[in-house]
Amino acid sequence: MTSTVVWGTGNVGRAAVRAVDAHPGLELSGVLVHDPAKAGRDAGDLAGLDHALGVSATTDVEAVLATRPGAVFYAASGELRPDEALDDLCRALRAGAVVVTPALYPLYDPRSAPPDFTGPVHAAIAEGGGSLFVSGVDPGWANDVLPLLVSGLGSRIDAVRCQEIFDYSTYDQADSVRDLVGMGHPMDYEPLMLAESVPTMVWGGQLRLLARALGLELDEIRETLERRPLDADVTTASMGDFAKGTQGAVRFEVQGVVDGAVRLVVEHITRIHPSCAPDWPLPPGGGAGAHRVIVEGRPHIEVTVQATDEGGNHAAGGNATAVGRLVGAIDWLVTAPPGLYDALDVPVLPATGRIGRTP
Repeated sequence: MTSTVVWGTGNVGRAAVRAVDAHPGLELSGVLVHDPAKAGRDAGDLAGLDHALGVSATTDVEAVLATRPGAVFYAASGELRPDEALDDLCRALRAGAVVVTPALYPLYDPRSAPPDFTGPVHAAIAEGGGSLFVSGVDPGWANDVLPLLVSGLGSRIDAVRCQEIFDYSTYDQADSVRDLVGMGHPMDYEPLMLAESVPTMVWGGQLRLLARALGLELDEIRETLERRPLDADVTTASMGDFAKGTQGAVRFEVQGVVDGAVRLVVEHITRIHPSCAPDWPLPPGGGAGAHRVIVEGRPHIEVTVQATDEGGNHAAGGNATAVGRLVGAIDWLVTAPPGLYDALDVPVLPATGRIGRTP
């Protein structure tokens, strides 16, 4: 059993606690929280389980890391606090832990990551002997291992497209949806996530990783962006009201160009309400979210994955699949040499020992 700490209990952390608890090879040994109001609460309560897990949340990072856990799932956000997140990851690595996380986009593809990120990580690994694997919450597998798998089914391949199609009305993260992405703001508002070069900063590493796996050399990475206003006022269950005329939908692409042609694409189509931009692609059956891989060529192949969790919520389902990829990687990482790994290094392991198992 690998003693495992979950650091953070937000949207991702809740799913991580549940995934660690369900894994027969892992033992939940600690839960770290930032909010003092959560300290002392049982992990099962924080994760929305109907039973206690016997592990109380704490804000004492040093005390938890002093126990030398075998693994740490770092579920705290790194979007607006990358320096703090990097410091936290390095603390866990210096404690000798295998660390998995969706934070810190630049480390999706460590080979192309800036030295400001990789330097401290390599130093921490050398000091403590830990390992790090970063895979995105968007989720990462939909932009790396799944398209690579599906590409192997094609004969002539012209392009590979990875789509996230999402209705944010079910998402309980108002700061990210309103301020980072710009939903509900006037159309002249410039959201940070949509600023020029930011999508490339976030998803460019995944394009480079795909290109490397497919034997392609990218000439450049381009971006496209479309925004649509709401035609009417809408109200969401989790984030309240959004006014007519404010941003209601966003569509952007991060494109990998090879010999002048777009060959690899990560595309996001997001709405605050399904009534906005109905001419853009929608999830099958009118659901709130889907991840789709399209291999353009002969044959034309489309694979769509939809997931729900926490009472049918598509956002929670997407988080849970991203978490499942990371938690499922821990077994492999604890047997591998210390290092900084990417999605091409870490295999997707079958759910051995977990089918039909009740935690």
